[in-house]
This record gives sequence, C-alpha cells and structure tokens, in this order.
Amino acid sequence: MFEDVKRTLGLDIGSKRTGIAIADETLTIATPLTHIEAHGRKDWLQKLLLFLETYSIEQIIVGIPLNHHGEIGKNAEEIGKYIALLREKVSFPVIEWDERFTTVQAERTLISADISREKRKQVIDKLAAAIMLQSYLDHLRFQKELLPSWEEK
Repeated sequence: MFEDVKRTLGLDIGSKRTGIAIADETLTIATPLTHIEAHGRKDWLQKLLLFLETYSIEQIIVGIPLNHHGEIGKNAEEIGKYIALLREKVSFPVIEWDERFTTVQAERTLISADISREKRKQVIDKLAAAIMLQSYLDHLRFQKELLPSWEEK
C-alpha cells in the first residue's frame, strides 16, 4: 500500500523557521533533518524548493496547528497559504497533519535532556517536525496493521 513511496518529508512551519524531518524509506522512523529560515512565503518556497532538489521526495507532510478543539484557527489559516504555494510547485502529494503540541513536546524533551536554551533554539523546529512526522508514520503503520483484520469481518 505504501511501499512505493520513496521519501517522505515532514514540515513544521513556524513564523520564523520551518523545521524539516525525513522518514526512512520504509516509513518507520522520522529523523530531524534541518530547518530553514525565510522572510515571507516566496522566500520560504524558494529555499524549500532548493532543498527538495537534494532529496528524492515523493510526499510532504505539513503540520497544521489546530486549536485545542481541533478546529482551524488563525495560525492554521496562515500555514494553509504556505501549503497552497507548495502545491502549485510540486507534483507529489502534500498532506496536512494535525501537529498540535509538537513544539511543546519537543521543548519538554530537550529540557529533560538538559539541553541549554541556546542549543534548544537551534534544534527545536526540526525536532517538532520529526515528532509530527513520526505521528503520521505511526498512524500509517496502525492502519496497515488493522486493515487486514477489518477486511476479514
């Protein structure tokens, strides 16, 4: 079902930086990769497209910051504008995925690892992207494991 996907990228788009994570080819493990800093959507798109040329990406998962009730708020609407730009330029799927609390989770992980505030700033975005992407990958694996048992009934 998912075997023909070469590489999946996870994006955690923020107001200053976009964290980037990548999944292994088996869609099992998400790894923090890097982040890009951009000034405006066009600059962001330009930098991201240059980055995409380096990898054989066939799918991008973009974190959508839904509010506490799971609804689209102002931040999610802003991310939607970035997604629209990206979809105009790439020919592969760009999938929206709920990323509520991933930055908080990343921050807590780094604090518990006793990482200094300055070093946390350098890695938090890509770690949040990896947490979000791992959530998506776990969902895929869960669906794949349950699908045969549902079909039997």
